[in-house]
Amino acid sequence: MNRKSKVHVVPHSHWDREWYFTIEDSNVILVENLDRLIDVMERDSAYTSYVFDAQVSVVQDYLAIRPENQDRLQALIDARRIMIGPWYTQTDTLLVNTESVIRNLLYGTRMAKELGHSMQVGYLPDIFGQNAYLPSIFQQFGMQHSVLQRGVYTEQVENDLNFWWTSPDGSSVKTNYMYFGYGPGKFLEPSASYFEQRLNPILETLEGMNESTDQLLLPAGGDQVLVREHFPATVEWLNKHDDNREYVLSNYEKFMREAWESAAFKNTIHGELIAGQKSRIHSTIRSHRIDLKQHNYRVENKMLHRLEPLASIAASLGIKYPRKWMDNVWKQLFDVHAHDSIGGCNSDDTNRNIEMRLTRAERIIDGLMNILKKQLARAVSAQTGCREIALAFNYLPRRQKSLMPFVVFTKSEQVALTDRAGNGLAATITKQDYISGGKQIVVTAEGERQVEVPGYYRTELLAEVDTPPLGYTTVKVVEGKQTDVRESVKAASIQNQRYTVKWIEGQLVVADHVTGQTIHSLMRFEDAGDHGDSYDYSPLEGDTPTYSAECELVEVTRGEVSETLRVRHRLNLPADLEERTLHRASRELIIHTEFELRSGEEFIRIEHSLHNNAYDHRLRVLFRQKADHTWADQGYTALRREKVNPHMQNWKENGFAEAPVSIYPLENYVVAEGDDSQLGLITEGIKEYELLEEELALTLFRSVGLLGRDDLAWRPGRASGINNKAVATPDAQLQKQLTFRYAVHTSNEKFQPGQWSALTERYIAHTAAYHLQELNTFEERLERFDLPQPIQTAPSQFSVLEVTGLAFVSCTKLTEDGEGLIIRLFNPSAKEVAVTVDSTLYQHVKPVSLAEEPVEGGGNTIEAKAYKTLKLLCAKE
Repeated sequence: MNRKSKVHVVPHSHWDREWYFTIEDSNVILVENLDRLIDVMERDSAYTSYVFDAQVSVVQDYLAIRPENQDRLQALIDARRIMIGPWYTQTDTLLVNTESVIRNLLYGTRMAKELGHSMQVGYLPDIFGQNAYLPSIFQQFGMQHSVLQRGVYTEQVENDLNFWWTSPDGSSVKTNYMYFGYGPGKFLEPSASYFEQRLNPILETLEGMNESTDQLLLPAGGDQVLVREHFPATVEWLNKHDDNREYVLSNYEKFMREAWESAAFKNTIHGELIAGQKSRIHSTIRSHRIDLKQHNYRVENKMLHRLEPLASIAASLGIKYPRKWMDNVWKQLFDVHAHDSIGGCNSDDTNRNIEMRLTRAERIIDGLMNILKKQLARAVSAQTGCREIALAFNYLPRRQKSLMPFVVFTKSEQVALTDRAGNGLAATITKQDYISGGKQIVVTAEGERQVEVPGYYRTELLAEVDTPPLGYTTVKVVEGKQTDVRESVKAASIQNQRYTVKWIEGQLVVADHVTGQTIHSLMRFEDAGDHGDSYDYSPLEGDTPTYSAECELVEVTRGEVSETLRVRHRLNLPADLEERTLHRASRELIIHTEFELRSGEEFIRIEHSLHNNAYDHRLRVLFRQKADHTWADQGYTALRREKVNPHMQNWKENGFAEAPVSIYPLENYVVAEGDDSQLGLITEGIKEYELLEEELALTLFRSVGLLGRDDLAWRPGRASGINNKAVATPDAQLQKQLTFRYAVHTSNEKFQPGQWSALTERYIAHTAAYHLQELNTFEERLERFDLPQPIQTAPSQFSVLEVTGLAFVSCTKLTEDGEGLIIRLFNPSAKEVAVTVDSTLYQHVKPVSLAEEPVEGGGNTIEAKAYKTLKLLCAKE
């Protein structure tokens, strides 16, 4: 280069909210560090800028303890001297719902702007892989730049560490790859020995990898670091002692602006970034602490697919939208989604905090839904004059005629459901229990006395209901009329219109009536020793996996709309790693599996339940399917992945940080596509799969007891995480009852992402039922308390809006400004589709960004490609 290199020294702290320490530990240190940072920045005007990670949550935690310092901190943020945002917490984007990623940025950018400024860089210093849709999401929040550490192959950036990162929808952001991570300047000091031995070799390497620019990025920070007060003086010293370079205290916004103004970078990287060459990605962390990941999935789905649309329906009828409670839930979820937290690579104390956070969030969601359903049902009952009713809710903006579960309470054992006109609904009772009414205390003139309360029946049904789009209909609960009951039968098969599942001499056989295919020995279990840690699975040297053999038939039940087949597998396993090395097996693992076929459904529902009684092992379920590639959803599309990663051949010789094994993440589904067939799985919180030679492997769980371990088979060198102390995590051995749910679908067509999005939408619960009754006050926790009634009447059937066109729903909620309704739609196919929104209530449709800011266009019919966010306003607005 003709000119001097300009080294942008970026002082920063990367703040792990929790890890091997708890969030309480973190916050105590946080207050001390931010106190000092504010003092230093106010005292030293030469300290021009400091990046305090990118998480507004830590600033909120600080101000909760130091509210008196808000004006001081806000002045420094407003002056761009302390940089915060755009995240609320730095979420691990391959382990959570993409909609959660969007909300994280929505909260983070808004709160950062309220404090003065939100950093206009999609900063990703430490998360374990990057979601393919992040460039597009960043753009929608006004960010044109991103800075990241993990997920890039060196060959992709061998000439320039700056590149264009492009999403599947074609959106791109200008990106810098921090080749040495976020800490190469952490110990920057003004000494010749440090410069010659440590700093200069790093800078020479960076200069060799930046052929198109003389602008170099030197992140100077680390985990939970205290502000280095000497940095301004150190930069001054470096400028005097290095004639070949210019050093400046900088920040990521300034560096990216100057770097991209200085050159036209040509390299482009498309999609997800999950390479583990220079920095570890921990591709098998997605099966660690699966109980936390399943719980998070359940809470996310309740929030996104039940509470938010239910609250939108209720608000459209005049019931107050519970925004503050929803804010509370989202913030607790964001704390769970931070990159160490959701990975589960933490101390047991921290993971217990995460579990309690999820439990609190779920309790709030359940309570809010209970209140809203009851208030709506009482209003419908008042208007119709009918007391024995249940409301059937449809949370999708399209009409659904589908089976949905009901729980009803009646005095009579015989019960049936009808529509509003009294026509009987196709239904099957799947479970019924008689419940004692107990005793009631009555106060009399002679004192308290106990009165026996009559018992009643609790009945679970599956019933086919025709529900209007984004709304509800009324179902009548009729006592004394018999409904079909799913009962045990002497048989070895179940079937519906699409499939037959048979047990034949210990094997499971599936016949697809549409394709004509028959799969013999559909699935088996594989158990292998895990010599890894919280971050990574590691095969145990000399270990041979154990495979399930024949299964036992337990029971077959049949009803009008649902049939089940239950089997039992037994695996003889070593108790621990020591037994594995001795080739002993003293434990029997019993896996109960239920297959369910429901009328009209195009998939097989599967549930596994087991009590884990072995240590340090990995359990996978293997489905017979020969294929050379898979498709798995991520964001608003599906990504194709090959069975074999070509980098695997010489990964050790090429100095990879970890083996590039072909174990991949999924958001909701994975499909193994063969020459003339495909088999796919739609999962509930199960996040990891691998395509084997003739099978698709879904990892159910890993059971390990250490936070970190040195020299793993697939991860040589130091332990990940804290590497100078062994941290035992006995809770992570998961010695408890575990349950796994997912669905299987087969086809002989070529993969179409729209088809799989539709199947996923049908599998995920977008419906709910609520029985207005007084017999049971404990089914939902708030039933027994008095509630106000904000609206007195409501129609027996109601619809907020309808969407036509092949697009799917990412979210339905009220706008952040409270002026209307937000509906986010996505189209995973490569072609644009016309989408029409019809509503008598919301008659103005305006496209907005993910930040809910206006963009060009408008009208009730829009062209949807990738995803589209629409703001709906009432006619008067």
